[in-house]
Amino acid sequence: MFTAITRAVSPGLNRCELEHIERQEIDISQAVGQHRRYEDCLRDLGVRVISLPAEPDLPDSMFVEDPAVVVNEVAVMTRMGAASRRGESASLAQALAPFRRLRWMREPATLEGGDVLRMGTALFVGVSARTNADGIAQLAAELEPFGYSVRSVKVRGCLHLKSACCPIGDRNVLANRDWFDTAAFEGYDIVDVPHDEPRAANVLAIGGTVMVPACFPGTARVLEDLGRQVRMLDISELMKAEAGLTCSSILFETANSL
Repeated sequence: MFTAITRAVSPGLNRCELEHIERQEIDISQAVGQHRRYEDCLRDLGVRVISLPAEPDLPDSMFVEDPAVVVNEVAVMTRMGAASRRGESASLAQALAPFRRLRWMREPATLEGGDVLRMGTALFVGVSARTNADGIAQLAAELEPFGYSVRSVKVRGCLHLKSACCPIGDRNVLANRDWFDTAAFEGYDIVDVPHDEPRAANVLAIGGTVMVPACFPGTARVLEDLGRQVRMLDISELMKAEAGLTCSSILFETANSL
């Protein structure tokens, strides 16, 4: 079965880090409700959700994807490129420890989980403002002994690689080609988001269902035409914090008995 670790919205979310969008006032109560419905959707799709309490002093802490990269054998705790976020790692490591052996990245590495796209045993890692070559090298050193390949991908114009592309099953990648180097994905099928929905590539696929932000109906139609079931979610307040759908959970496989 799949387990997801999530974390409640910080009451300080309006102080979040932003890279590529203008700051807007976030309605915290609406953000909290949207995040709860996100967790409910995961549960509806058969995922066990472990929800951690909010961290008032860590505005970005609901974005649990970034402090860790979890594969079947280990969890690699990253050294995030945003220095203000590094305090998020300790409590997340405690939550992951019952499920995976932990590894820790070291300076000068920086890497954020939003830059890591996994397709089976292939991990594509974005070279971005938050992830550097040392981070990619350390991730490769930790994971290649377990049979994983790690490939770097140049990112441009967006926060993370998964802002630009995400897996949607059957070796298909939903993508905004303007934001990354597609050459790394030779042999995979790239499905383009509509030109008027450039931020729509960050979706979350679970089985044959794809979770899509409600503001991207054109992308939903593209996915439905591919035979995917689509669940539309309103995350409009969370998107003011540069959120997508992958960043608010860490998904990994666990035994039914755990």
